[in-house]
Amino acid sequence: MYSKSESSMVKAAFVFPGQGSQYVGMGMDVYGSYGAAREVFDRAGEILGQDIKDLCFRGPAEELNLTVNTQLAVLVTEIALYEAFRQEAPHVRPHYLAGHSLGEYAAIYAAGSLAMTDVVTIVRARARYHHEAVPVGCGAMAAVIGLEQSVIEGVCREYTASGDLVADLANLNAPGQTVISGHAQAVSEVLGRLKSLGAKMCVQLPISVPCHSRLMTRAADAFRRDLEGVKFLPFQIPVLPNFDPHVFHSPEKAAELLWRQMTSPVRWRETVERLASLGVGTVVEIGPKRVLGGLIKNIDRRLRVLFVGDVPSLRETAALISP
Repeated sequence: MYSKSESSMVKAAFVFPGQGSQYVGMGMDVYGSYGAAREVFDRAGEILGQDIKDLCFRGPAEELNLTVNTQLAVLVTEIALYEAFRQEAPHVRPHYLAGHSLGEYAAIYAAGSLAMTDVVTIVRARARYHHEAVPVGCGAMAAVIGLEQSVIEGVCREYTASGDLVADLANLNAPGQTVISGHAQAVSEVLGRLKSLGAKMCVQLPISVPCHSRLMTRAADAFRRDLEGVKFLPFQIPVLPNFDPHVFHSPEKAAELLWRQMTSPVRWRETVERLASLGVGTVVEIGPKRVLGGLIKNIDRRLRVLFVGDVPSLRETAALISP
């Protein structure tokens, strides 16, 4: 287990991004350079009964970007990058872990609470439930830049109260950056209202699944039954959950926290603020693309942010952070 006696030293956290960080070719160079990464991709392929590395390395993009495939591909790539980093820098151990949405599962794996078979199996179920949650084209997500969260929340609440369509806060990412999620028509109309209130930018995200909204309630309830059959082992490294970053995951609470994550906002700003309050000075983002680093810097510029996404960045970060 982690040692509480380390509280006086500058600490490191590893964080994992979620869906949207994928690209065709991700993980290919670490697969060719590190036995630990090869083992992850090959083992995941055996568990899934499909060549997940071929999907990651060669695509096509249309297949990779389907939610039912994306979640598994990103998860396996992040685990492979994490294991490759451990091979390169065996003496580096994070004090805390966190992940953004899907990335929370990679964090739980890195904490030793879920073995490869369990984490891949449960994320496959999660991806399927997300994919089946609403008909294609009926859901949407969009990022809103330059407005206070309270303003966005007020507009979403007012809009939802006036009819049957849903628009919810989905990702509370950083000061001035919030993602909304819900029915495609609702998201579009709410964006129009937010632009009139002074939003600097509104960006429709390339995803039709209304993640972290009330539209995922039925999917979350089905997923809860899967989670109840999973045995979570003791966490060797503390993991901050998206649903409530002011607590830590535990074998007793993990299933409920992951179930609630499906329909609740990702509280990323609070997550980073909590890491800083715990004495974290260095954050290492482990994932296919740099997604979280910019958000982290917008939240707290004092934090040093490093990246592990391919062989060059892995080796550079290992050299910078090794004792």
